[in-house]
Amino acid sequence: MTDAPKRTPLYDLHVELGGKMVDFAGWEMPVQYPMGIMGEHNHTRTKAGLFDVSHMGQVILRGEGAAEKLETLVPSAMTTLKEGKARYTFFTNPDGGIMDDLIVANAGDHLFLVVNASMRHQDIPHMADNLDGIEVTEIFDRALVAVQGPAAENVVGDLCPAARDMTFMQTMVADINGVECRISRLGYTGEDGFEISIPEDKAIEVCRAFLTHEDCEPVGLGARDSLRLESGLCLYGNDIDNSTSPVEASLTWAMQKRRREEGGFPGADRIQRDLAEGTAKKLVGIRPTGRAPARAGVEVQDLDGNIIGNITSGGFGPTVGAPVAMGYVATKHSEPGQKINLIIRGKAQPAEIAALPFVTQNYKR
Repeated sequence: MTDAPKRTPLYDLHVELGGKMVDFAGWEMPVQYPMGIMGEHNHTRTKAGLFDVSHMGQVILRGEGAAEKLETLVPSAMTTLKEGKARYTFFTNPDGGIMDDLIVANAGDHLFLVVNASMRHQDIPHMADNLDGIEVTEIFDRALVAVQGPAAENVVGDLCPAARDMTFMQTMVADINGVECRISRLGYTGEDGFEISIPEDKAIEVCRAFLTHEDCEPVGLGARDSLRLESGLCLYGNDIDNSTSPVEASLTWAMQKRRREEGGFPGADRIQRDLAEGTAKKLVGIRPTGRAPARAGVEVQDLDGNIIGNITSGGFGPTVGAPVAMGYVATKHSEPGQKINLIIRGKAQPAEIAALPFVTQNYKR
């Protein structure tokens, strides 16, 4: 017998707003609203979208040396992460693959982490087992929402003026509509925006306040996926997984120089070797020439019919006005502009390798 999907603190609001609910990673989540995926996508790119991301795991690490100890599990620099700043990183396994990607924020007397919904059952025990003397607490009494898009600063800033002065990857505690929230200036759409952790009993109230802004509309998982794909952002379980090295996935930027050189994290041998010698395959953008989108699992061939890789994420890119995809190909075929074929329903469809992202990222630096 399978467990019924869980509901976020915003469930009743989604239903009221006409959200089409689906089971996602064990949670009932809105895939779209009456505006539709295309409309929601375009609204986020031009104005602002409100996303429920409460299914993600929110975790607090407390204790002496939490940052140093966390560095034994991730290849990013945590000890130099200043108070009020956040950083993208990932847990690596002994083979140098990615166990999950996450955001770590220095909240002063503790670290605040956000992990993927589908991996929380793995990540929380992983930290509890390996962070000696550190208290690992998953928070269940808070919602997490994202306000994303060029108007996000006005939507959030009208209710919390201090949010206007924040820059990308900054985090702070502030009142929104009289409710104490943790606000971080980041998100997963490629647009400016905020992720906001709200006490669950105030979540609907705060979200209603955001939605009273003329530029803010609710957005579901469908547009969240097309937005992150256009922005070249990896989805765990699709574009990165236990077998993928961060170097193959073009995530070297998330491993600071000191950590790349000194190692001291799981799988450091393989990752340092990949950095020194290069990798056999590489994550690339792919643009089908025709109108048919190429989905995950589609085989990539060179023009002679040799298999050179596969697509990990794909769909229609509303901002681009054409299908877009990302996937892994043999490194010698990874240069943008290279012509390739995608095998869709048994037929070879022309495509070419493209640089990621497909759209300009608009973070407030």
